[in-house]
Amino acid sequence: MGRSAAMFEARKGGGAAIALDEVEISILRSLAVNLLELIGPGAPEPDADADPLAMLFAEEHQGPTEKPADPALARLFPDAYGGPGSEGQGVDQTEIAARSAEFRRFTENDLRARKREDVLAVVHSLNALTPGEDGSAVLELTGELPLRWLGALNDLRLTIAARLEITEDDESALLFGLPDEDPRKPISMAYVWLTGLQETLIETL
Repeated sequence: MGRSAAMFEARKGGGAAIALDEVEISILRSLAVNLLELIGPGAPEPDADADPLAMLFAEEHQGPTEKPADPALARLFPDAYGGPGSEGQGVDQTEIAARSAEFRRFTENDLRARKREDVLAVVHSLNALTPGEDGSAVLELTGELPLRWLGALNDLRLTIAARLEITEDDESALLFGLPDEDPRKPISMAYVWLTGLQETLIETL
């Protein structure tokens, strides 16, 4: 990215702002569009006259019961129950699996739709920017946009972490220890940048 990567700063009057150059805008937009394709469609559009409770139990509005096979999607849509370590705690794994499947069936479509809305907010924000003569533009986030961006940035980081097969415990050693010729280096540096964006956006709030 050449110069020091841009980070969010508090905006006078509330919200957050960041100066992005054309390369940074392009990288963020490309990552966001790829995430949209990965997430896929959300829940079907509800009928305005339909009974919300009846819709909840209508088969066509229910989501999947199985955890996604794609590791990135599994990070974005994890099981609600169980998790690492639960096997050794005397917990009935069959019951946990059944409860997770039932919870997923009634929540994943809505969660998928919300994640799409967050990422679409990022794309629309970036599309609205017009870089000046110096090739940069100032992005200002107000209202609900800071939280939309936080959600999307977190999902982008989870997706990249899954692709790189890293966890929070080993991310620093792996990411900063990669040689320049390693094909994972560019996406790992994008991960580090997204982490900084997320952290500084949280600080502004």
